[in-house]
Amino acid sequence: MSSSFRIPSMPQSDEIDIVELVRSLWQQKKLILTFTLGIGLLATSYAFVATPEYSVSSVLRPAALNELDALNRSEVYKLPPEAALIKVGVSLESYETRLSFFKENQKLFEAFVRPGQSLEQSFEAFNRDSITLSRSQSQSAGVVSPEIILQLNYPKGIDGVAILNNFVSYTVESERLKIASDMRVIVKNRVNEIQSKLSAARANYDNEKQARIASLLERDNVKRAQLQDELRALRIQLKELRADRMSQIDEAITIAKSLGINKPTTPSLLGESDHPSSNVMKTEINNQQIPLYFMGVQALLAERTALSRRTNDDFADGRIAQISKELQLLRTNREVEVLNSRSNEELFLSGVQPLRAEMIRLQNLNVDMEDLKLVSIDKQALEPTNPIKPKRLLVIMLGLLCGLILGLGGAIAVYIFSRSRNNSV
Repeated sequence: MSSSFRIPSMPQSDEIDIVELVRSLWQQKKLILTFTLGIGLLATSYAFVATPEYSVSSVLRPAALNELDALNRSEVYKLPPEAALIKVGVSLESYETRLSFFKENQKLFEAFVRPGQSLEQSFEAFNRDSITLSRSQSQSAGVVSPEIILQLNYPKGIDGVAILNNFVSYTVESERLKIASDMRVIVKNRVNEIQSKLSAARANYDNEKQARIASLLERDNVKRAQLQDELRALRIQLKELRADRMSQIDEAITIAKSLGINKPTTPSLLGESDHPSSNVMKTEINNQQIPLYFMGVQALLAERTALSRRTNDDFADGRIAQISKELQLLRTNREVEVLNSRSNEELFLSGVQPLRAEMIRLQNLNVDMEDLKLVSIDKQALEPTNPIKPKRLLVIMLGLLCGLILGLGGAIAVYIFSRSRNNSV
């Protein structure tokens, strides 16, 4: 009787034995050391071969109040120090300003120019990766002041200090020239505006003067016409009165002849003519007008002869002499004569004294734009002592660490592979 009995083998556990793992890693220390040194050597090579990159910065603050005092006192251009700083900051960020600086200083940017690229493409790479601008607030002695920080990162072989400092100076100068140009334009526009107002005042004065002269001459013409009408009417009236008087005299002469009155007499004397009394002197008081024929034929004939010979009756009425006087005065209007004889009519313009004063002020405005200081450069870019990258020690340490991790990873992989193969057997 035969029988077979097989004892089943116990399956090995999948758990990793730490002691065995450490022993395996120690056995593969050459592999780990190889990875560590190899990666560390590559990192060291990169740290010493890579082109160093440097960083410089410049800090701008608001200019002192007295630096912009002359500009603000001009009453033409208002620019507080904080606004001037913001204005310069906006220009520092401007693509147009940076491109203009790039084009005008190509020697400083020769390292950024790549073959086959246009000037604008080379500038785009520089502008995108190199210059950064930030704004912040600083506090000194309890006073909060805005500031602008401009930072430039550049590789070795480029004069980054000159680029940044020249760029700041170029931008500030560009803004100063813009403000100076704005000042000239504003002053010119204001002067033109004042000249237009003065021209309008002169035209208004001329119109008022001509209107005044026309009014005076018209008034004189009306007055002269009225006086001439009155003079003609008076002469006609006097002529008619003379004719009436002659008719009355003719009638009186007829009556006087019929009564036999040759010389002037009175009614009482006429009644006593038949009884003359030479020794008696009489005085007659009568409030009634004595008829004209009592003047007698001789006197009436003499008066009629004088009236018929008269060629002008003007002397018979004093009003005619008055009219002649007034007409004589109307021949020349002295006010019109004075108005036309003014030699300097600018003196008679009304409401233009403030304009003239402003014109003189603007023409004599003396703001020294050459020395205008828009911002205060609190910190200029200085030559850096150390590059910001690569940081060699850090790169080497990271290389060694990465090599160690890779070596350990490889050793662990070898251990797991060998263990799984043994288990399968």
